[in-house]
Amino acid sequence: MTACSADELAQLALYVQAHDLPVFWLGGGTNVLASDAGLRGLVVANACHGLSVDADGLVIAQSGMPLRELAAWAVGAGWAGLEWAVGIPGTVGGAVVGNAGAYGGCMAENILWVRILEGTEPRRRNLEDLQYGYRTSVLKREPWQVRRRIVLEAALQLRSGDPRVLAKVAAENSAQREARTPAGPSAGSVFKRTVQFPAGFLIEQAGLKGHRMGGAQISDKHANFIINVGGATAADVRALIELVQERVWTAFGLQLEPEIEYVGEWS
Repeated sequence: MTACSADELAQLALYVQAHDLPVFWLGGGTNVLASDAGLRGLVVANACHGLSVDADGLVIAQSGMPLRELAAWAVGAGWAGLEWAVGIPGTVGGAVVGNAGAYGGCMAENILWVRILEGTEPRRRNLEDLQYGYRTSVLKREPWQVRRRIVLEAALQLRSGDPRVLAKVAAENSAQREARTPAGPSAGSVFKRTVQFPAGFLIEQAGLKGHRMGGAQISDKHANFIINVGGATAADVRALIELVQERVWTAFGLQLEPEIEYVGEWS
């Protein structure tokens, strides 16, 4: 099922709550690994793409809008603050939940407030209410099986800037991303970086770059990506993730924490 507006998304959420249905709210699918057994209940794809901006650069974007489209629009319109997000997959709602970021920027630096469906009422929550940390928030820390707070839209405060300068910065970020991001289907970056080191560096030092299990392979271009090289199952990917955690812990005494969220039924 697909929701095409914030009002439709809210109505679906209320219906789900009223009938106590199991549901998974799907954005762009970034950083999500669904089990081979699938998910019981309703899957709602968020396709709410509304966008508005005032003269002071206050942008209100609905949660299903692709983040890369929002960033590209902002750069072209001369609004600074999202140059880091050009090329990042996923939706605005997913970026709000996970505090998406890159190249020194993140969602927490721009958000003023979000509108969230809590219970049966949409409520406005300010930045401090989201309790942001590195790639996490109070929303993400809630297990997906019981997650009932749904992001409807986000208000971001951007700044006036020179479109030519912004385009140059965005192009440099995109070129760096293209050079480092491996081709092929994946769920995005697998692990958060540790306090001391990037996860990809630790995985490579543990000798696992290019390692394969079934159809899943640690990229030989960037070790923090697991690529489906043909016929990979979710179980293949998860087994490879757990192998990486074990090897890095044994070698360095560091625990790698996944950015990826496991959803569905896992044995």
